[in-house]
Amino acid sequence: MKFAMSEGQKRFYKDLAALVIPISIQNLLTNAVNSADVFMLGYVGQSALSAVSLANQFQFILGGFFFGITSGITMLASQYWGKKDTDSIQTVMGIAMKISFVICLIIFCGAVFAPEVLMKIYTNDAELIAIGASYLRVIGTSYLLMSVSQVYLCILRSTERAKISTAISSTALILNIALNAVFIFGLFGMPKLGVVGVAIATVISRVVEVFLCVVDMMRGKSFQVKLSTVFARNKLLFQDYLKYSIPALANDILWTLAFSTYSIIMGHMNSDVVAASSVATTVRDLLTIVCYGLSSGGSVLLGIEIGEGRMEHAKKDASRLCHATFMFGVLTGLLILATRPLVFACFQLSDRAYEYLNIMLIISSYYVVGQTMNTVTIAGIFRAGGDSRFGMICDAVTMWCICVPLGFLSAFVFKLPPMVVYFILCLDEFWKIPVVYHHYKSYKWLKDITRDF
Repeated sequence: MKFAMSEGQKRFYKDLAALVIPISIQNLLTNAVNSADVFMLGYVGQSALSAVSLANQFQFILGGFFFGITSGITMLASQYWGKKDTDSIQTVMGIAMKISFVICLIIFCGAVFAPEVLMKIYTNDAELIAIGASYLRVIGTSYLLMSVSQVYLCILRSTERAKISTAISSTALILNIALNAVFIFGLFGMPKLGVVGVAIATVISRVVEVFLCVVDMMRGKSFQVKLSTVFARNKLLFQDYLKYSIPALANDILWTLAFSTYSIIMGHMNSDVVAASSVATTVRDLLTIVCYGLSSGGSVLLGIEIGEGRMEHAKKDASRLCHATFMFGVLTGLLILATRPLVFACFQLSDRAYEYLNIMLIISSYYVVGQTMNTVTIAGIFRAGGDSRFGMICDAVTMWCICVPLGFLSAFVFKLPPMVVYFILCLDEFWKIPVVYHHYKSYKWLKDITRDF
């Protein structure tokens, strides 16, 4: 029996691919930098690998913050792009940049002026604290630069210029990988700087990224950027942005902090668990790039359709997005299993760490199916219609009322084996599935959130 797609399906998958492919490439390169850090630092030593992994929890938290901030941008900007209201898009961009700068400034101050205090949150190992603190002092500057670049790159994706966004990120990220090699291994006569070299490479790449964003902004391809409009005071848009972005931001921060808490739990067990978990997380993040691309690209497409008033099209395309996500989730799980021998060959770990890593990758192979389905539905489909509140409540209950308490009890009260604790922590996505599916089928998330100015 031959399967034939309808014209609507062909149109949707073509439009989706036009966004997902560049976004996935951008995600791939972003994760490639993180992976390159892990691979290269693996040659420096297990302590350097573990310390940077823990120090980067603050980058992880900041990433969760930006995911929430940019979700608010995507919700509003994609729908206003459907209406071709570019002034409102610029004002939303300005609002997001101001909020981002304030948050990044706080984390910058902590990283630069009190890095040892921050490291003690995640570990009580004196060696790891010292190495991680030296890394944070340098990389803290990159946090301020991200407050500009991440917001503008999101605006590009929301206005169907994902290719340009990817080109800018790719240039900066490839530079980051190259400089990592130079500073870690002392190439071209440079001194071997270890973890500090990784931090310096990141800061330089962020400077280049901001520069490229400013150059594109001045070209005005999608719309002519007017600073008076970007930083204009618009009470209604500010209220709308807070209304839709705060629940998304709270959702992503709660989710990110919960995952960071998982690292605290694992980090207080032993260094072998920390090293294995760092590698497993890197592999999982690297292989789920298409699924996260589906979330970002699908959210933009559905948001544009809703902004144009095509609600029935949005319903059908949301269903198609779910089917595509499930297929890629299963393929990703199989890929994790298939690449285990390659992963083992790439790292120099202790025998016990290798045992932990093998179990973590097996658990990750089925965990990614639930993770990708929930991410695309909550952060992609629901937010396309302005529904960010449901995800906030869902993650708050499942992660903070169930998984985090169970993790602490299993690790520190019942003192269960590390891999049993890891298994318990990886149940979070499966608690969500029934309620997420019920909310999806209610279609309460399908709303036009734009205004006529």
